[in-house]
Amino acid sequence: MMRSSTTVFTVSDAAAALAYYRDRLGFDVDFEYGTPTFYVGLCSGEVSLHLVAASQSPRPPGHGAVCIFVDDVDALHADLVRRGARILNPPEDRDYGLRDFAIADADGNMIFFGTETKQR
Repeated sequence: MMRSSTTVFTVSDAAAALAYYRDRLGFDVDFEYGTPTFYVGLCSGEVSLHLVAASQSPRPPGHGAVCIFVDDVDALHADLVRRGARILNPPEDRDYGLRDFAIADADGNMIFFGTETKQR
């Protein structure tokens, strides 16, 4: 039986990506691995996200995406704007039942943040 999962984004610079996710997106650093660090575990609430340096992965950086469900998408958007995150679009009500917006990291990995607006 499946119980949980973790998204892993490939990044070109693990230290710079760690700083962005911590300082601009508000993730806590759960762990760092390697000398120098090439693998990072991040968390926020019940969400975990891992970063791996491109030098340690067969996947190129910048091709990842994940949708994270949040309690208040507008409040999160305002906080991420204040922190200087790379916002791709403002929150918008979608016909698929979410109010969402997207951000990107320096490599182009995308995170969509959404709040349900109606029953699907």
